[in-house]
Amino acid sequence: MIRIAMWSGPRNISTTMMRSFENRPDTVVIDEPFYGCYLAETGADHPYREETLAARASRWEDVIESFKAPLPPGRSILFEKHIAYHYPDKEPLDWLLDHRTFLLIRDPKRMLASFSKKYEDVAPVIDSYRVERRIHEFLKAHGRPCPVVDAADVLANPKGALGALCEALKIPFTEKMLSWPAGARETDGPWAPHWYDAVRASTGFRAPPETAPALDRDLARSAEACMPDYEFLHSLRLKAN
Repeated sequence: MIRIAMWSGPRNISTTMMRSFENRPDTVVIDEPFYGCYLAETGADHPYREETLAARASRWEDVIESFKAPLPPGRSILFEKHIAYHYPDKEPLDWLLDHRTFLLIRDPKRMLASFSKKYEDVAPVIDSYRVERRIHEFLKAHGRPCPVVDAADVLANPKGALGALCEALKIPFTEKMLSWPAGARETDGPWAPHWYDAVRASTGFRAPPETAPALDRDLARSAEACMPDYEFLHSLRLKAN
């Protein structure tokens, strides 16, 4: 079994990427498996908090152990969609050594503009970049690859970007990753009604607006706080085939 861990900040194209992988005939997906742990530990009052706590394990160890469960017949890849700020600094990363990990990044200005429309506290965007860099440094220290993919590159050239990603992950690319049926999925987390309206209407990757969003002073300050980690990771990103 191949275990793939994708780490992303919020309001990236992480759910779209999950749709892309779920449309592969060889893949099973898990949507934000650490979300229940994060809510239980922090007490954060997020939309659909109680539903998420009921649907997701609240112990980090239990979630990690669940990744070892056998897959259904005919499936050989487990794709885990992780939102990086869900994972705390105190928890170890050694379980990633038997995974194939990649990081999904996006221009922080676009992430913050989108996230602030759904939730007031935008600290999770900043925290996610810090966690993603921690993961990259951990895997590099252990001699393991950690490909970086920028959402802008995926949206500009889905086939080329996904082809390069599949090559880096050592799995075959399939055209089935480029489109999927619209609608909800049983694999969507219980928080989906608040966050997934656009992706549930999608049937493929959509190009973003060409102009960057205008940010107020506070959001601009938050974007600036993300930039050192974003620019570091952006410099390492995969180039489309």
